[in-house]
Amino acid sequence: MTQAPEIPIQARRDKFAPVPELIRLREEQPVTRVELAIGGEAWLVTRYSDIREVLSGSGRFSNAPIGPFSEGNKGRSGFLLGYDAPEHTRLRRMLTPEFTVRRIRRLQPRIEAIVTEHLDALEQAGPPADLVPTFALPIPSLVICELLGVPYEHRDEFQETAKVRLDMGRDMSERVAAMEASRAYMAKLVEEARRNPGDDMIGMLVRDHGDDVDNRELTGVADLLLLAGHETTSNMLAMGTLLLLRHPEQAAAVRNGERVDEAIEEMLRYLSIVHTGVFRTAIEDVELSGQRIAAGDIVMCSLPSANRDPALGEDLQTFDITRKISAHMAFGHGLHHCLGAPLARMEMKIAYPALLSRFPKLALAVDYDEVPFRSYSFIHGVESLPLTW
Repeated sequence: MTQAPEIPIQARRDKFAPVPELIRLREEQPVTRVELAIGGEAWLVTRYSDIREVLSGSGRFSNAPIGPFSEGNKGRSGFLLGYDAPEHTRLRRMLTPEFTVRRIRRLQPRIEAIVTEHLDALEQAGPPADLVPTFALPIPSLVICELLGVPYEHRDEFQETAKVRLDMGRDMSERVAAMEASRAYMAKLVEEARRNPGDDMIGMLVRDHGDDVDNRELTGVADLLLLAGHETTSNMLAMGTLLLLRHPEQAAAVRNGERVDEAIEEMLRYLSIVHTGVFRTAIEDVELSGQRIAAGDIVMCSLPSANRDPALGEDLQTFDITRKISAHMAFGHGLHHCLGAPLARMEMKIAYPALLSRFPKLALAVDYDEVPFRSYSFIHGVESLPLTW
């Protein structure tokens, strides 16, 4: 029987919260050496100010991938998170127009229709229901599929490979195989778009920038957007719903359409579902919180720790939608701040009030302690969320 791997401290959670050991590190040893699952060591950075420095795009840290996920000399991968300026700037500039707040607002009627369709199906089927496969996962999956031009009927295929890629408890060979399968699938769609570009984002990139990007880059861009576009928001929708059910007064405000924007920002901060984001590599010798980091050293940033750092505000262990805070790092910071943030916010802004108002008596169908949280994934979440109403 294969022994489950030990979960590294940066990925450990106590339900919603980072474990106390991680908070102690931030207070006593904010830059500390940890072992990597892929081998070797890295510096784990836990303070808000230090993490802003690492993520700021100052040119002192590189996003170039390392280890099994490194592209080596295969050429440009299109995986935006592994690019530094100016290549990152070139590629991101092509995508930015599709993710402006103004452009995302045009999707609002379609997102509202998708949410309504899934609420109708839930109501018709009746309680109890698992919110993950019936609501939290299909809504962002359908939205990103329509945006990219990916056939939604293939969702079982790409959702399964995404789950394997993000499961850090899996053997690395399995995760790499899943990544390669995902890219092979997306490469076929890119080839089809080259021949016959549609009105979707891949088609737009082919028509408007086809001479500036090759198929390999288009494949990498589309693969990243598909992976991030459904996995992150689906976990936020499920975890956010559970969090609101644990705070009935704040859920009531969201149900009534009050403080919805503030509630979403507080949920993003409080849950911080991405543990660390991608690794960085120091380009030069750097000092953070008195600790010297040598050129070539790998650096990881704990986003949950940063988002609960007292430097950011008071009483951050408490969930409070009346909080005034805008500088959280749930979407990262700097050059690689999440491109899809406006889309994620729009989906949550529509989904949470609609769900809570359709089912005003929404409640857990099991005890809170029975809700299965993800044990060891790149993105924190729940495996299932049984609800009744």
